[in-house]
Amino acid sequence: MIGKKIEDALNDQMNFEMFSANIYLAMAAQFDAMNLTGLANWMKVQYQEEIFHMMKFYDFLNERGGRAVFNALDAPPTEWDSPLAAFEHALKHERIVTGRINDLVTLAADEKDHATANFLQWFVAEQVEEESNVDAVIQQLKLSSGAPGALFMLDRELGQRVFTPPAQGDAQ
Repeated sequence: MIGKKIEDALNDQMNFEMFSANIYLAMAAQFDAMNLTGLANWMKVQYQEEIFHMMKFYDFLNERGGRAVFNALDAPPTEWDSPLAAFEHALKHERIVTGRINDLVTLAADEKDHATANFLQWFVAEQVEEESNVDAVIQQLKLSSGAPGALFMLDRELGQRVFTPPAQGDAQ
C-alpha cells in the first residue's frame, strides 16, 4: 500500500506530465501554423512521450493501491517568437521536470518507500535523455542561424522522428 504523502506527490507529477504534454502540443500547433511540419512532428512525438510518462504514474499508483486523481490544468503558452525560442522554453521546462523528479526521489527515500524510489529511477535516466534531445535541436537551430535553407533542412530531418515506446523491460 502506498503512503498518502507519496500518493499525493505522484498524482501531482502525473498531472504535471499532462501539462507538459499540452505544452508540446501547443508548440506543435504553432509549428504547423508556420508550415514547419517537421518541427511540429518532433513536438507531437514529444507530446506522445509525455502521455506515456503520465500513464506510467497512473499505472504505478494503481499497482500500489493508490488512486490516480486528475486536476484542472493551466493552459500552456501558445506563442513563441521563433523555433529557437520554443525549443529553449522546452529545455527550461525539462529542467523543471528533472528537478521535480529529483524531489520525488528524495521524498521516496525520506519516506523509506523503496518501491517508489526504484520506480523513479527510470525517470531519472529518462530526464537525462529528454534534456539532451532538446539541447541537440537547440544547438542545430543555433548553427543554422543565418544560413538560408538550413531551417528547412532541419525541419525535414525532425519530421523523421517517431514515437517508439520503450521495450517492456526498459519501461518499468
